[in-house]
Amino acid sequence: MNAMPSEKIETTLDDSNLAAVSEVEAGIRDFVRNDVAYLRRSPSMLAAEPALDATAEATVNNVNSLIQRVAGTSLAEIENLVAELESLRDLLHNEGQRVQREISGYAQLSQAAMKSTRMIADNVAQWKRAADGLRNG
Repeated sequence: MNAMPSEKIETTLDDSNLAAVSEVEAGIRDFVRNDVAYLRRSPSMLAAEPALDATAEATVNNVNSLIQRVAGTSLAEIENLVAELESLRDLLHNEGQRVQREISGYAQLSQAAMKSTRMIADNVAQWKRAADGLRNG
């Protein structure tokens, strides 16, 4: 049986991924704080601060780009895992078919051996009867 080299499917967060996740979380926190502060202001204050809209939009864009970066890495890892699992499924399917062929071959061999044994036993029984008949007669 050919064995494939075992590969570790388990993924861990290394320092760069952890930093990216922390950066995304910080961006989300900032966005939520700005959004809540924006909603708490009165309508007259909102008209007076057009620069806040630009800042909020920049924050949203920053958060979106961070999420896309982290999600892109995660999606690539998931796609790699799916491809690996598909290749393992194909390997298991092929090995299952091979084992079925082997079992079928062994079953045929066993049946042939039983037929041969039965024939030999029948012939020995006939010879024994013939020998007993010669001794008695």
